Amino acid sequence: MTQAARHSTEGKSVLIDRFGRRIDYVRLSITDRCDLRCLYCMSDDMSFLPRNQLLTLEEMARLGRCFGELGVSRIRITGGEPLVRRNAIWLFEQLGGLPSISDLALTTNGTQLSRHARALKDAGVTRINISLDSLDPGRFKRITRLGDIRKTLAGIEAAVRCGFERIKLNSVILKHRNHDEVLDLTRFAIDRGIDLSFIEEMPLGFIGDHDRAEAYYSSDAIRHDLQREFDLLPSTVTTGGPSKYYRIAGTETRVGFISPHSHSFCEHCNRVRVTAEGRLLLCLGHEDSADLRRALRANPCDDAPVKQAIIAAMEIKPRGHDFGRPGHAPISRHMNVSGG
Repeated sequence: MTQAARHSTEGKSVLIDRFGRRIDYVRLSITDRCDLRCLYCMSDDMSFLPRNQLLTLEEMARLGRCFGELGVSRIRITGGEPLVRRNAIWLFEQLGGLPSISDLALTTNGTQLSRHARALKDAGVTRINISLDSLDPGRFKRITRLGDIRKTLAGIEAAVRCGFERIKLNSVILKHRNHDEVLDLTRFAIDRGIDLSFIEEMPLGFIGDHDRAEAYYSSDAIRHDLQREFDLLPSTVTTGGPSKYYRIAGTETRVGFISPHSHSFCEHCNRVRVTAEGRLLLCLGHEDSADLRRALRANPCDDAPVKQAIIAAMEIKPRGHDFGRPGHAPISRHMNVSGG
């Protein structure tokens, strides 16, 4: 093995990038398709990958095993909308049965959760993040282009009833579109005893007439809005992702801020992404990748070359993204392709 794969004190393999960061968290996209068209995520006339270009669910389960044997303990399933993938629950069952994976999580828009929440809990899913950008039905439909808020709200309630370890809402905040709902979204989370992260819009893909600069609303502005009503207590909690958390005094709710523009979260990056077609993305803000689909299909009965491809890719993981830096070429890859 190269220097990117070392051994822990327990003798297990671990992934180390060229900056000495241990990679123990993988976000695995199982589809680029979605039943919504959120304006910050994709164009309303998106073209999706041909199905024969996607990894099979069996290949995804195999990748999960390979990453687990390289020291990854956390896998998050993303999309697109993961639950529109046929037989997706089978994959959760396979990954949930891996002894190396202690945290199996899901990011979803919630539209399918009413049908699948119990099966996901039984399969071993520990945490769920649910996208909710507005509580107003009209606004919700404008932001998602296709969405019926009743389906997402019913999905949230179904997840709460199932008793996952943590449930978190993800809200992308856009100026003049939903920034005035920050307090309402927070009260909604508090009332249900769940967490909430506010996200600055990721500058990925070209989104037609959506003006990202005009819609930008910073985490600092959101925090200022919250502090008009709530006491935010700094928290040391981490969930493997980029959120910086605070606890809302007098409640069980944690509020997080994901700030790709205003506060870089790259220094301690511990994650990589795999797209639905098997590209290993080393950074959300760069195009560098490794082709894991080729390694999987060229070696159907031998995991060693697949793991070696993962290990080798650690040598091209960048120090951090370049969002907002002068001269940085925009990323043409949409968020639904990047993996939630």
